[in-house]
Amino acid sequence: MTRTKFTKAISRLLSISFLLISVTVFSQNANTVSISGEVTTALNLTTQDLAAYKQISHKVKDRDGKEHEFKGVALIEVFEKAGITTGGKLRGENLAKYVLIKAADGYEVIYSLPEIDPEFTDQVIMLATEKDGQPLPNGEGPFRIITPNDKKQARWIREVRSIKIVFAKD
Repeated sequence: MTRTKFTKAISRLLSISFLLISVTVFSQNANTVSISGEVTTALNLTTQDLAAYKQISHKVKDRDGKEHEFKGVALIEVFEKAGITTGGKLRGENLAKYVLIKAADGYEVIYSLPEIDPEFTDQVIMLATEKDGQPLPNGEGPFRIITPNDKKQARWIREVRSIKIVFAKD
């Protein structure tokens, strides 16, 4: 084998190896949601992990007016597990924290912590894992935020990959 053919073969092998590693990392990330930032305990949760939390459901209408039942976990439950400031401790400078949620395609939405905390609101924001009794379909899951009282569904973020708690800065 000539040096040129050997170099091309090695280059192809490295390209294939990189592709396989990238696919493996993407697959692992696609099946977890990370909770990070201003937390006591960073979390990487799977749908199986969330099944151990108290389950809730919301019946809501989609953009076309069709009713669906979503099942999952109240986002506040996940926050309490991660040690995020909630409840009676959510005062003073902690009121300047916000929640940045990112989707697989780069879409981002924010919530203030009081929008999620039951001591400030009656709305229960959900980290959904099921729709109409089935796991969320590709393009929608495995995790989705459902905010039932929002008039627009723009913050009903699909394919959630990360949730980060951040201090607002000037």
